[in-house]
Amino acid sequence: MTPGRRSSTFSRLLRHGFTDPSAAEGLLDGPELAPVRDDPVLLEALGATADPDLALHGLVRLLEAQPGPTAHRELLDTLIAAKPLRDRLLGVLGASAALADHLARHPGDWHALVTYEPHDLHPGVTEFEQGLAAATDPVSLRVAYRRCLLSIAARDVCGTTDVAETAAELADLATATLRTALSLAERAAPEDAAACRLAVIAMGKCGGHELNYVSDVDVIFVAEPTEGTPEHEALRSATRLASHLMRICSETTVEGSIWPVDANLRPEGRNGPLVRTLSSHLAYYQRWAKTWEFQALLKARPVAGDTALGEAYVDALEPLVWKAADRDNFVPDVQKMRRRVVENIPAAEIERELKLGPGGLRDVEFAVQLLQLVHGRTDPALRSGTTLDALQALAAGGYVGREDAARLDEAYRFLRSMEHRIQLYRLRRTHLVPEAEPDQRRLGRSLGLRTDPVAELNREWKRHSTVVRRLHEKLFYRPLLDAVAQLAPGEARLSAVAARERLIALGYADPAAALRHLEALASGVTRKAAIQRTLLPVLLGWFADSADPDAGLLNFRKVSDALGKTPWYLRLLRDEGAAAENLARVLSAGRLAPDLLMRAPEAVALLGDGDGGGLEPRRRAALEQEIMAAVGRAENAAQGVTAARGVRRRELFRTAAADIVGSYGTEASAAEADQGALVDRVGAAVSDLTAATLAGTLRAVVRDGWGDTLPTRFAIIGMGRFGGHELGYGSDADVLFVHEPQDGVDEHEASAAANKVVAEMRRLLQLPSSDPPLLIDADLRPEGKSGPLVRTLKSYEAYYRRWSLVWESQALLRAEPVAGDEDLARRFIELVDPLRYPRQGLPEDAVREIRRLKARMESERLPRGADPRLHTKLGPGGLSDVEWTVQLLQLRHGHQVPALRTTRTRRALSAARAAGLLGAEDMEILDEAWVLATRVRNAVMLVRGRAGDTFPTEPRELAAVGRYLGYGAGHAGDMLDAYRRTTRRARTVVDELFYAD
Repeated sequence: MTPGRRSSTFSRLLRHGFTDPSAAEGLLDGPELAPVRDDPVLLEALGATADPDLALHGLVRLLEAQPGPTAHRELLDTLIAAKPLRDRLLGVLGASAALADHLARHPGDWHALVTYEPHDLHPGVTEFEQGLAAATDPVSLRVAYRRCLLSIAARDVCGTTDVAETAAELADLATATLRTALSLAERAAPEDAAACRLAVIAMGKCGGHELNYVSDVDVIFVAEPTEGTPEHEALRSATRLASHLMRICSETTVEGSIWPVDANLRPEGRNGPLVRTLSSHLAYYQRWAKTWEFQALLKARPVAGDTALGEAYVDALEPLVWKAADRDNFVPDVQKMRRRVVENIPAAEIERELKLGPGGLRDVEFAVQLLQLVHGRTDPALRSGTTLDALQALAAGGYVGREDAARLDEAYRFLRSMEHRIQLYRLRRTHLVPEAEPDQRRLGRSLGLRTDPVAELNREWKRHSTVVRRLHEKLFYRPLLDAVAQLAPGEARLSAVAARERLIALGYADPAAALRHLEALASGVTRKAAIQRTLLPVLLGWFADSADPDAGLLNFRKVSDALGKTPWYLRLLRDEGAAAENLARVLSAGRLAPDLLMRAPEAVALLGDGDGGGLEPRRRAALEQEIMAAVGRAENAAQGVTAARGVRRRELFRTAAADIVGSYGTEASAAEADQGALVDRVGAAVSDLTAATLAGTLRAVVRDGWGDTLPTRFAIIGMGRFGGHELGYGSDADVLFVHEPQDGVDEHEASAAANKVVAEMRRLLQLPSSDPPLLIDADLRPEGKSGPLVRTLKSYEAYYRRWSLVWESQALLRAEPVAGDEDLARRFIELVDPLRYPRQGLPEDAVREIRRLKARMESERLPRGADPRLHTKLGPGGLSDVEWTVQLLQLRHGHQVPALRTTRTRRALSAARAAGLLGAEDMEILDEAWVLATRVRNAVMLVRGRAGDTFPTEPRELAAVGRYLGYGAGHAGDMLDAYRRTTRRARTVVDELFYAD
């Protein structure tokens, strides 16, 4: 061969798509292809395949395997002369190394690709049964199966059949294979066959007539005894036949396996009997079946065995399928199962997961099945087990927008084609897009992408995946808007009945009101209505994920009515990634946050990603600076305190919104796993905000009444949860007021001024207004309610020296300056330190007194009729138990252990653990119980809009508390059980630490 000729052939091979022209040239020059080496038809046909190198290599192997010169010549002559065979054979060889291996082992099977009659183009079960009829054992069945598969793959890669037709043919071949396998099993055990009537019900993709090249074939077995056979004997016979059928298809032989037969969709899964009678199946589905089991039955189809029994099975269970959407929490259950599937994908694979990942095939399938189950109850036209047929029926009936359905159809077909071609290469069960460039090149070319196969493949894959990701949830919600909007002529509309069905399935208690809200928000031709129609499908999904979708939608309408004319509002929701989802979570989580927002709707800006400050709590210094500036601009004390309360309202909303979003999680980030961090964040934020509000109010009152200088130095000491930085949303501000006359000022005048300041502060902070009041509670002062509201530092010193009781020392463990004269506050703390951290610890009589006080408090203050086990403050293992235990340790050891000198419960617990005063496990148990009880109290306030120490009894409120605590719909009972379990363990520790001598 001359160098010039070699160079010319090399270039031609590159132009025809060969990646290894040198190896290809060697094969073309070899003895097997010598007679046709220069035939241009062959090279063009090889170049048209997905992988010309693979096709050429497979062809040479097939020629080498021919039994003699005559067979060799026949194959070459037919290959060159018959274009249909050439396209089919080379197309298969270029797409499937596994089928090339089969042809090399069975070199005569290429004849299966020769015929090109009309009936050959779309064979059904009958034709495939004929193709398998000669099989007498598992090995010959595998050979015959691969021969049939060869013809399906040939039609597929040549474009004779589209992806849906290919999937249907694969399901028909599976049906024929199951029938043949059952026949082989019955032939091997005729006595078992005579004892029972056995029907095989196809499920999953086989049942839906949309099977992959390599997939588990999901089945359910149902059997009845033949006349004269006891039921238990018939079931044993049927079980042996079913087991044998599964082995025939699944076991690996010298010819490999066909596919696994999976019966795990049966009642009770792998723990249940393999075969049941029809009545047993029916009893299970009527009493025990979960939502997903009815979803699976959508695709049930009798395929083998006793036809009448199989049809009776489907007829008996079908009515139950269409009642599934009436079940409580139907939509959340289905959506939760979809999320669980995604969560179980290994992180390294999720971006390559074609079937189960976000924007994958399962998203389309789940969305379609969800709509079928909701609307198939009243519309039999939707009851198809095939995804694309069901999608078309949904669009025709107006249940899905036609444009959305068309885009999803296109995306689903492309993704299924990718899946088919990936599996066809090695005939292995996989849904992962390959990473290697040669594999992606072959895959892209097999889908007709020839210019730049790798880049085009990834671009098209991402495009279709994005379409699915964006549309699969909107598919459920968008037609609800069309039901109340003006549609183009000829466009189908969701009927009022269908819209009501869908809203009820989503958890709306008042679907009529919900439709009115949607109409008010989305009807019309304004730009505002157009943006709302874009936003609402997504928002409706987020509302449905809450315990009270009705409240979420109503609140959204109220906010939109208030802000609809402001140019930034809808733009914020449309363009700021997190704003719309954050708003949906906040509006549907309970009453407190929406109430705060309705009083000043412009606070919506805090929910975005931009300049609104976001949801990060602001530090006390920044809060105080803003409040002091507002007070400085005010004309009088009332105006100044109004400004301070406005800041407080806004920041309470920021804190509540951050807490809700952190507890619920978003699509972009999971819920906060550290419950203690959430509690600490809320406690610190609300406490800092309360301190800044008091500081501003003090400044406003003093300036209005006395100018710059009050006749007495004045300080506010935080007590209780306020001093411990543990305030909740509904907490009062526990404080002590201390003053000290300025030099030369009469004590009576100073006292009068101090009392006037306190009275005015309390009045202004409780005035009725659009802002929530801040209640000041000074009942922890010396002598309690009977004692003076304000004392001088000397008066405190005299009282504590002579009259102080042990409960007052305990209360002072929480004392911390929060506002006013810093030097005076410091000296007050120096005064009380010896009381709360006594040098000699706590005498036994004081310990007994503390225990007696706690017992009396629990018996007297626990509300009549309340369940003590669910009372977060006074119940066993609740807040009081943990805090009194910690405080007893502080009183006893605070002088010797400086780390115990903290006002914060959790820090004191950690310090006690570090000092060896309690074990690590005991500390964790107490901490967990305290955090949980605090979270429950916060949740009750968020949900009900008013403080409470027990779980709500109203079901929706209880469900909302559960959602905040991380429990899904229908799991309120699990939440209560977990609370009782956690606090019971804590009470055991308290008994050992607090009550033991």
